[in-house]
Amino acid sequence: MARYIGPKTRISRKFGEPIYGPDKYFEKRNYPPGQHGMDKRRRKSSEYGNQLKEKQKAKYTYGLLERQFRNLFQKASRSKGVTGEVLLQLLESRLDNVVYRLGISNTRCGARQLVSHRHIMVNGKVLNIPSYLLKQGDVIEVRERSKSLEVISKSLSMSRHVKCSWLEWDNNLLAGKFMNKPERADIPETIKEQLIVELYSK
Repeated sequence: MARYIGPKTRISRKFGEPIYGPDKYFEKRNYPPGQHGMDKRRRKSSEYGNQLKEKQKAKYTYGLLERQFRNLFQKASRSKGVTGEVLLQLLESRLDNVVYRLGISNTRCGARQLVSHRHIMVNGKVLNIPSYLLKQGDVIEVRERSKSLEVISKSLSMSRHVKCSWLEWDNNLLAGKFMNKPERADIPETIKEQLIVELYSK
């Protein structure tokens, strides 16, 4: 299963925000990487450059590689509604992302690992596919034998996660419910999805 395993702080510095979550190294060096990172006279990016940067930002934020992201965009373009918004809704509907949003894991990378290692159940069945797209009414829960895992209990004890209006969480059962696909205004990511649509439309 392919995934990005390179330096994460460098990626955050490239986009000017901690897209992988709180990062003390990013706080110390919050300027672009490279020997000209602090140069105030850096060349202005082109229209294509801005579009490409936004696509890369979305890919790294949600932990997808190019083929996965393109396939998801094609699915969004075939769906009813505004393509950019539908794309973000599909990204937010991924099982690994919902596990992260519910607070079961502190990072999307950690959530992906929990799913892959069979610690998560959907509608009462163990599911180890991080890219699985949840539907309205699906119930996501921690597997019974995994509820005592320190990494899960530690994550749930931290109030770092933003409460999402499209998700419900029962802390006693360690289970959540995917209520509906989120509206664009409810998604906290600062992604300019229209630039991604323009890029793929060329």
